[in-house]
Amino acid sequence: MEPHSAPSFPLSLPNITDLPPQHLGFLDHHFSSHQDLSSNASNLSSSLTQQCSELDSHLQTLQNELTKRAVSWISRSFLAKSALDQLNRDMQDLGLRTSRRRYGIGSRKFHRVLCEELPRLAKEVKRIESIRCYAETALQLEALVGDLEDAALFVMACHTGNMFSKKTSSSSISTDAARKPEKLLLAIKAMNDIEEVLITVVKFHSQWHSLVRSVDNRVDKILAALRPQVFADHRALLVSLGWPPKLLPSKIGSGQITGLPNPLVLMQEDKRRSYSESFIALCALQHLQTRREERQLHFIKEKKNNIQLWAIDELVSPIASRMEYHFTSWIDQPEYIFALVYKVTGDFITGVDDVLQPLIDRARLISCSAKEAWVSAMVQMVSSFLEKRVFSLLAERYNEKHMKPETMSSWLHLIDLIVAFDKQMQSLVNLDTGLFLTESERFEGLSTVISVLTIFCNRLDWLKIWAKIEFKNAWKKLKIELIEDKAWMIDNKDKSGFGIDLESRRFILSTVEDHRVPPIAESCLKIVWEMTERCQTMPSILSRARFIRSTAGRFLWCFFKILLLRMKTTELHPDDPDDDAIVRVCGLINAARYIEAKLREWSDTVEYLEMKIAENDSSKPIEDDIMNTGSFYGEEIRSLSEMEINWLMEIIAVILRQFEMISCEYVKKKDNFEREQDDKSVVGVTEVIDLVVSVDFAYALDALKSLLHVVRINLNAKDFSDLWRSIAEGLDHYICCKFATREIRFSGMGINQFETDMQGLLFVFQPFCARPQAFFPRIKEILKILKLKKEEVKQLQAFLHDGENRKRCLHLHGISNLSVNQVVQVLRNRTFASALK
Repeated sequence: MEPHSAPSFPLSLPNITDLPPQHLGFLDHHFSSHQDLSSNASNLSSSLTQQCSELDSHLQTLQNELTKRAVSWISRSFLAKSALDQLNRDMQDLGLRTSRRRYGIGSRKFHRVLCEELPRLAKEVKRIESIRCYAETALQLEALVGDLEDAALFVMACHTGNMFSKKTSSSSISTDAARKPEKLLLAIKAMNDIEEVLITVVKFHSQWHSLVRSVDNRVDKILAALRPQVFADHRALLVSLGWPPKLLPSKIGSGQITGLPNPLVLMQEDKRRSYSESFIALCALQHLQTRREERQLHFIKEKKNNIQLWAIDELVSPIASRMEYHFTSWIDQPEYIFALVYKVTGDFITGVDDVLQPLIDRARLISCSAKEAWVSAMVQMVSSFLEKRVFSLLAERYNEKHMKPETMSSWLHLIDLIVAFDKQMQSLVNLDTGLFLTESERFEGLSTVISVLTIFCNRLDWLKIWAKIEFKNAWKKLKIELIEDKAWMIDNKDKSGFGIDLESRRFILSTVEDHRVPPIAESCLKIVWEMTERCQTMPSILSRARFIRSTAGRFLWCFFKILLLRMKTTELHPDDPDDDAIVRVCGLINAARYIEAKLREWSDTVEYLEMKIAENDSSKPIEDDIMNTGSFYGEEIRSLSEMEINWLMEIIAVILRQFEMISCEYVKKKDNFEREQDDKSVVGVTEVIDLVVSVDFAYALDALKSLLHVVRINLNAKDFSDLWRSIAEGLDHYICCKFATREIRFSGMGINQFETDMQGLLFVFQPFCARPQAFFPRIKEILKILKLKKEEVKQLQAFLHDGENRKRCLHLHGISNLSVNQVVQVLRNRTFASALK
């Protein structure tokens, strides 16, 4: 610059070598030549003067506001000080006033101090403390928000390459670029510090909602500007890394997808450092966003079924854009869609885990897995496509009658692929620990988030369509099974073995053979289990319960109707019992018993207990008739139990009725029990008379034994045990009524015949237990009474005339199952032969 053109300045200029680089860059930008110095100096000076004036004005406003707040606080402090001084003076006079109370002097004023002034003073002190705490919190938040704004402005200014202008020196650009990640982390740290303060405010000072809302608004504005820039920088960095890789979809059909190179593994050191910083920044932003949402929802503890990371979503998003082109051409061949997604996920999962998991650990995201987040993001990507482009189309076609059969087939095929795909994707996550887990443990926790069936959790209309299709398909399978001739046949081979009776084996029943189950019942449970298994990877427990109620539950009730209809068409005639009819009823009981046992077993598992709890906690019950039971299949179990009891009673009634009809002649023939012994026996000649079971009673026992044998080899051991015990109780009651209430004279010979006949009855039940007489207590006591000697009979009759001690007398003689009237009748019917003189 020439001397004559240099302007005259009233002040001396500083040495230019002492200026910082930012100022030098500023001067170089505005004064690149001598002409710029003469032409732009005045304009630049005016602009800078105006900016300084505006900043001074803003600073003056802040100073005035601070002064007002300080004056307000000082005035309140003066009031508090005056109140404390007054309290001090009052307390000093307390002793004097107390001594004067006995004379009544000043007692009213002392009462006023204690009851009015002290509470008022305490309230004022509390209010001042609250104001002080509010002022400190507001100043702290103001400082933190200021730090946040400074750091955020620096980051956003660096986005264009220059804080002030597009033309800056290369050294300035490199310095700002180097400081940008640091400033971004400082901004995130400031937001976390702000969040810590706000959490404390919401927890302990909920009335300061205006302060919280004001700070939230300022932070939201900063986030709204900062977050898109961070995402844009991260995406640009991914593009520079060569992400996403090529998918090579042309070889999908032949199943020869080659391994794909992973750009994350191939990164150079500088790129790796930049990506790590960007990844950690995204994780920190997401963690901050989660904390803010939890605080704004008042610390709700419910965990969302979401393990997604923004940084991993950014990896999946460009892959999804590239895959969607190929997915569109494979809508009618969805198996290719799942094959491609599984292949890409598996090829990159190792690199994702090796590269990203250490970064997640550095970001201190507790219980977050890069592998799970990667697999979950890929699953959600394919779920989103299927929801928009496949299931929406199938749902529309389902409502068209002419398209319904084809739609049902396509729907079921797609569900089959989804179930297999979910298990494949979950196996990728469980690859390291799968050898040490059981089948149920493999999907515990993961199945709530990694599943394409998430689609149905928010679309109840699609869930209903799926349930209807599954039910119709299941019913079609059952109809095919019902056509088979062997559907209701029972494997009635006796598997008791040597030395083991059915009574002992009933405690270890577990298999189909043990329950003597017809094949149709096993087929029914198999279909129910298949329908239940198809929804196991569905995330929502309540949606899973809805699906099972609409499919497996509905299917079970329809099968129950088949059982009832088959029982209704089975005719059991007491006059002439048909063995085939009894076998048919036994098969129905076995089927009901086995299904009940399995439903109880399923209902006791944790999964079904959770579904039952979810049903009870839902605002709207899934089914009106099932909400008050204790287990998931409680209503079905109760219905099956009722059917078993009713059908067992049918068989018991038939057997008892037949026994009664055949033995009626035996009961009517009183001569069998009233005939006397011959003279030799009377005079004491000891001659053993071998008695046999009465002919009429033998016919009844033979029919009873035959029917019990038929039932034994066709009915499950548990129900057969209940059946024969009930029959024994019925026979005991029947014989007691016939012989303890009628005028049948028992002679000594008749007693022996009666005992022989009863031994024959016990012999029928001998195969079922070691001591069958324990199940005939009335018959046992009748025989005990009949065998009493004449003197004992008279003595017992004499005691029974005493109305007060009759029951006690019977108990002393070991009689507890017969009534007093029955005992009196048996004693009256006992006859004794007269001795010859």
